[in-house]
Amino acid sequence: MVRDLFIGLMSGTSLDGVDGVLLDLTDSQPKVIANASAGFTPAFRQELLELNSPTVNELHRAMVAGNQIACTYAQVVRDLLALVAHLGIDASLVRAIGAHGQTVRHRPAPELSLTGCTTAYTLQLNNPALLAELTGIDVVADMRSRDIAAGGQGAPLVPAFHRQVFASTNQDVAVLNVGGIANLTVLPARNDAPVLGFDCGPGNALMDYWCHRHIGHMFDHQGAWAASGQCQSEVLSALLDEAYFSQVPPKSTGRDLFSTAWLEHKLAPFVQKNPVDIQATLVELTASACSQSVLRYAKDSKLLIVCGGGAFNSFLVQRLQAMLPGTEVCGSEQFGMPPLQVEASAFAWLAKQTLEHKPGNLPSVTGAKGARLLGAIYPA
Repeated sequence: MVRDLFIGLMSGTSLDGVDGVLLDLTDSQPKVIANASAGFTPAFRQELLELNSPTVNELHRAMVAGNQIACTYAQVVRDLLALVAHLGIDASLVRAIGAHGQTVRHRPAPELSLTGCTTAYTLQLNNPALLAELTGIDVVADMRSRDIAAGGQGAPLVPAFHRQVFASTNQDVAVLNVGGIANLTVLPARNDAPVLGFDCGPGNALMDYWCHRHIGHMFDHQGAWAASGQCQSEVLSALLDEAYFSQVPPKSTGRDLFSTAWLEHKLAPFVQKNPVDIQATLVELTASACSQSVLRYAKDSKLLIVCGGGAFNSFLVQRLQAMLPGTEVCGSEQFGMPPLQVEASAFAWLAKQTLEHKPGNLPSVTGAKGARLLGAIYPA
């Protein structure tokens, strides 16, 4: 039997590197055959951080960074194929690569324009033409722009895949993806009920920044440093005093709002606070934003499936469980897909949707005018 194989590549707002999967989509339930990853060097991570804001010579730097993203993606593809060579799988058997790219700007809300044209856009650095050239595999990229062109948020896109993998006919299910930004998917048990999904607010991004700044680690392993501190209620109140948290879906966000500059501004009155207590408070911020989203929009769900890098933050998961006593909080690995494979798998699945001329967005999630075919195809 010929298998329906796709590769998914994801580099998210955590800016820690690339996750890749080789996904078998022959059957209705996706199956990961292999996974691989590649980290970003500190210098490249810093370059990407700087490109999140206006900077010197940014057009040239963005294009060069896009080339670097493509080269890193290509290395992950080579690593994936090396892992499955003994199975007789090579590039010729992979139908396409779904390549997300690296988000450096996300501005889905249109502003006033002198020309009368929308100003809404999203920008994921990538060079899919180069990736197709380096791998010899068709590439599907730029999957968010069409949804924004149709009046949507362009994010989150993963809820359609969550429905494919995690939905149950017996109960409502909530899925929380905690990357740099945290997003929630609500999957009703009824097939005719619309799926809901939106960005809750910051995920790991602010915690990682604070951890690296004060103890030199790229992230707080299992949340151990935060767990040794004490949440500061007045600091938490200041952080939660942000209009985004009270906005109703559809909504999406990113480092454009929840940036290091935003955090430093919020923390300015509290410079005397112990850094470890601020870290504990940042965990509480993420847990509070996510749990309040669950209580407001997934109140009938007794199951919260957590994926993304935040699933490995034991302290964060503990705080989520404490704030959601009536809900079982568990990792996505219990449902056949480890936390770091979910988003990459989603973009492999979205690539298949595009090749088969099927929509990839959910208007009930993004607010787009309708279902749309997403992405652009770069033939090998």
